[in-house]
Amino acid sequence: MSDSEPVAEAMVDEFDTVAWWTASAVAELGEDHALPAACRGSGSPAGLDWLATAMGLEPGTSLLDSGAGVGGPAEYAARTYDVRPVLAEPMEGACRAARRLFDHPVVVADGLALPFGDEVFDAVWSLGVLCTIEDKQTYLEEVRRTVVPGGAVGLLVYTRAVETLPDQPEGNSFPSRIELLAALEAAGLTVLDEKPLADLASTPDDWDRAATEVEEVVERDHHGDERWQNAQAQQETIVRLITEELVVGLLVSCRRAEPSTG
Repeated sequence: MSDSEPVAEAMVDEFDTVAWWTASAVAELGEDHALPAACRGSGSPAGLDWLATAMGLEPGTSLLDSGAGVGGPAEYAARTYDVRPVLAEPMEGACRAARRLFDHPVVVADGLALPFGDEVFDAVWSLGVLCTIEDKQTYLEEVRRTVVPGGAVGLLVYTRAVETLPDQPEGNSFPSRIELLAALEAAGLTVLDEKPLADLASTPDDWDRAATEVEEVVERDHHGDERWQNAQAQQETIVRLITEELVVGLLVSCRRAEPSTG
């Protein structure tokens, strides 16, 4: 999402307002609910482990999370792989929630114009974001710009498995797998490996339970609010598309191409 692109109201409701409500619900339920709730929809342990391993994340790696949401995947990477994450997220409510939940640097930042210099980070990942960006090429070029030559880039992308979708969440534009691979190549990113989310182990029961309890508190407190209703409708639409296999979650591990010496 970008200041230069129109942002759908339902997306603001989902990624800004509900993000802050989520942090408040975690404060009520306890810190053990923070990580599962903050990873909901953007990363299961199996998916994050696959991507981190494919990217070669190791202790001390500087990792930019572009479109970090409330910071769950970045926190998981910090705890599990001892990386040093920096979070960039365009929604102020999500940034406030990330600061409240986890202790990592976070900036309100447009993914189409990241406020970082060239070749600053050892690795970059972006999870569940590309389908919310109309100008995918510029977004991927910004990701490439900020990572060192040869640096790892990881993506979770929801791809379109059919030519035309019967419905899609407001503000989303799902690429086909072929369109995604072409965009990555054009942005100077070399694909090393890919993995459908459906081929990975499901989210552990205790994670699902904790995240559901957080969602229940948010619903209890805000179910009459139109913003919660809009966000819920967004979630229900994408869950239906995934369940019907019209949209497929795909993990992709890439490298920024080395500069030419010729």
